[in-house]
Order: sequence, then C-alpha cells, then structure tokens
Amino acid sequence: MNKKTIILLGFIILKFVLQYVLISPEYDLQRDEYLHLDQAHHLAWGYLSVPPVTSWISYIIFLLGNSVFWIKFFPALFGALTLLVVWKTIELLKGNLYALILGSTCILFSVLLRLNTLYQPNSLDVLCWTGFYYVIIQYISTKKPKWLYIGAVVFAFGFLNKYNILFLLIGLLPALLFSNQRKVFAEKKLYFALILGLLLILPNLLWQYNNQFPIVHHMKELSETQLVNVDRLDFLKEQLLFFIGSFPVILAALYALLFYKPFTKYKLFFTSLIFTLAVFIYFKAKAYYAIGLYPVYIAFGAVFLSQTLQSGWQRYLKPVFIIIPLLFFIPMYHVVFPNKSPEYIVKNPEQYKKLGMLRWEDGKDHDLPQDFADMLGWKELARKTDSVYALIPNKKETLVLCDNYGQAGAINYYTKKGIKAVSFNADYVNWFNLDIRYKNLIRIKNYEENSTEFQKTSPFFQSSVIAGEITNKYAREYKTTIFVFANAKININKRIEAEIKEEKNYNK
Repeated sequence: MNKKTIILLGFIILKFVLQYVLISPEYDLQRDEYLHLDQAHHLAWGYLSVPPVTSWISYIIFLLGNSVFWIKFFPALFGALTLLVVWKTIELLKGNLYALILGSTCILFSVLLRLNTLYQPNSLDVLCWTGFYYVIIQYISTKKPKWLYIGAVVFAFGFLNKYNILFLLIGLLPALLFSNQRKVFAEKKLYFALILGLLLILPNLLWQYNNQFPIVHHMKELSETQLVNVDRLDFLKEQLLFFIGSFPVILAALYALLFYKPFTKYKLFFTSLIFTLAVFIYFKAKAYYAIGLYPVYIAFGAVFLSQTLQSGWQRYLKPVFIIIPLLFFIPMYHVVFPNKSPEYIVKNPEQYKKLGMLRWEDGKDHDLPQDFADMLGWKELARKTDSVYALIPNKKETLVLCDNYGQAGAINYYTKKGIKAVSFNADYVNWFNLDIRYKNLIRIKNYEENSTEFQKTSPFFQSSVIAGEITNKYAREYKTTIFVFANAKININKRIEAEIKEEKNYNK
C-alpha cells in the first residue's frame, strides 16, 4: 500500500467518523427520512416526491435491519465516494500529492458534512453531478467513446435519483456549443449513448405518464409554497457559505480555466458554471440544489495551486490553503450541525441568526433551524400513538390517518404495534389499504388545524376522545394532537375513497 492510498483511506475513515459524531443523540431522524424509508415497502418506478432510486436504497437498509446506523451509513458512503471521485479527478488532471490533500481537505470540511448527515437523495445527487463531470473530463482527455456510454449511465442513475441533475445538462449544453468541444455533436456514438440513457430512464418516464406527471404538480406546489420565499440574492450568498473554506480554491479554478494553458481544453467548465447558476437563479431554486456544481472546481483549483505554489515565496502559502477550510470548520461545527441541544440554541441564537438558519421555508424566523426542529418529537408521537392503538380491541379495523408524511412515516418507523399509518399527503395517498372495512379512526392533526376536528368528526362515531399531543415545544410538530374516534356510524371507507380521489384530481 503506497503513501497516496494510505492518505486517501485516512480521509475516507475520517469522513465516516465525522458523519456519525456530528448529530446529538437527542435528535430523531428528519421528517423526509421517514418517508424515504417507508418507500421500501412500496417499491415502484416513481413516487410523487422522488424518483425510484431512494426506495431501492431504503429496501437495502430494511434488509440490513433498518437501524439508524445503516440509515446514516449510505449518505456518508455517498459523501466518501464524492471525495474519492474528486481525488481521481485530481489525478486525471495530473495533480501531485499536495493537490490531492488540498482537494480532499476542501471536500471533507465543507457543507457536504451537513448534507451527508441526512438520508435524502441530495447526497447521491452530489455524487452523480461530480461523477458526470469526471466522465466529461475523461472524454475530453482521451476521446474514447466508452466515456459517452458511461456518462449516459451516470446521468440516468442521477436522474432516477433526483430530477435536479437536469439542471446540469441545461447548463452544460450551451457551454459545449460555445466551446471547441462542440464537435462531439458530430459523433454518432453520442446519440447511441443518448438512446442508452433514455432507455434507462424510460420506466420512470412511463410511470410519470401513467400517473399524469405528478412531477409537474410537485414543482408547481414547490413554487407556490416554498420557492416563492426564495430570494435570489440570498441564493448567491448561500453559494459562498456552502464552500466558504474552499472559496479561494474555487476562485483559483475559475482563473485557471480561463488563463492556465494545461486547462485550455476544459474551458467549457467556466461557462457551464455561469449558465447553470443562471438557470438556478431564474427558477428561484433552493440554494442547496447547486451544491453538486462545486466539487469538480475544487479539483481544478487544487491542481492549479499545486503547480503555482511550487517555488519562491509562494511555496509558503501551501499550508495556508489547507488550514483555511479547517479554520472555517470550527465555527461550522458549533452552528451548522445538530450537535447542540435545542435549549442551548434558544439561549444562544446570535450565530444562527447571522447565518440565516432560523429563517424557515415559510419566510419567518423561528427558535430553531427548520431541519433541527424537523428532528424532534417523532419518537414521542409514535410512542403515544402506540399506547392509544394498544387500547383499541379491533385493531385491524383501525385506521391511523395523519396530516403529513412526516407523522405517518415516523409512526411507521418507530411503532412497536405494527401500525401502518397513512396520509393524504405526498406518496401516502397511494398507500391506503381499502380492503379493510374501517370502524375506528386515530387522527393525527397539526395543531393549527385541529380546532374544529373534534366537532366535525365526532358525530360520525359512537365515542370520541382527545388522547394526547406532542409536548416537545422545540419540535416543528409541537402540539400536534392525537384524536381517537371509535365505532363508526357511517362507512368510513367511502369518505376515504372520496378524499383520495379529490387529492389525486388536485395533483393532476
């Protein structure tokens, strides 16, 4: 085992260790994670929320025991593989050992540490962006057609993981047209590769077609409820914060792509960055959608700096560029990760406010960062729902109906009673089992919406009771209420069918 391999393994081991120690055990999983885990039990070629790859990984996690260790392992793995691809990109660009260490340090101590703590499609999305850019560099360097086919496979896998990778293509195509690399469009094998990519994503496209393209509704809903609050200037500010410790290296990459002779054939990466960011800004995308852009530029910058800092007084700057990401990681460690108690954050909100972390998707400031608040109260909800469910004699005829996917997913993940909670929200609208004639209803309602639930629903049942609520005041689900309605006087299933139909018609 040579020196380079030992150093690479050291970075990868450190990456895994950090991912497991950056979350305080007092936090639960994040609401999106519960939905993704539940998809393992409903395998399909598409979902209302995401493409199918996440469900495949969730199924693997389920086979491995569904423990938190494995849930956190896969995003950490994708982060480690991103680091590996950047390492290989630096080697491809003829970077020396210093370039490899610099690039790996910049990747390790960046926003990817936070991204890779969550089991969401985002970690694999960044890996696919980085892998696709690596394939482009390989093709430009070698002109071997096999890289066109590999690129098609990488893009298709990225597409089946998260549609966000389309932004990569939208930004890359004009950059190719304006560069000397546009002659690739005359290559027949490019079109064979495109056909291969299309065939790989075809099952998902057919699923979208058969389900009236729910991605269109999903994007419309996002634009109306979340993206409407996105400020374009804030988007640009957050781009700087994501890789702030690596910003000098990224700046060096942009300079090198314009003026460094060995990178002349890669100049299209400069214009690709401009075009891709412009598209993101135009569509008022969330800032983290663009994270996958930057790892490849860290590779370019690391190689350029390793050559320009070889001699003279510049060589004394070598350790500086490595130390900068480490210095920026120190304040990040204390603020960006959920490693402080909610009580501590509430008492010390200044740093969180400065970084805009207390601003939620609703455009308002709150006590905790939204992701942190989304990691609280779920075990409590599941435990209380279990205790209520255990008291009902005819459990098979009891429906647990939630207001949102987080509630349903958390109950299904933590339940000790075999509950299969559902919701009219997100993918759960397709997962109702209406073969059972329900007589009882456990209704989980958001606090702001529960004021009339008891009065509206209780007349349809012989008995009704408010059975509990989430008491963790720091949870986003604080005061979410558990209602129990027993022995229905009407046919519950017919009302459920009507609501499912209404929700699906709305989604069209």
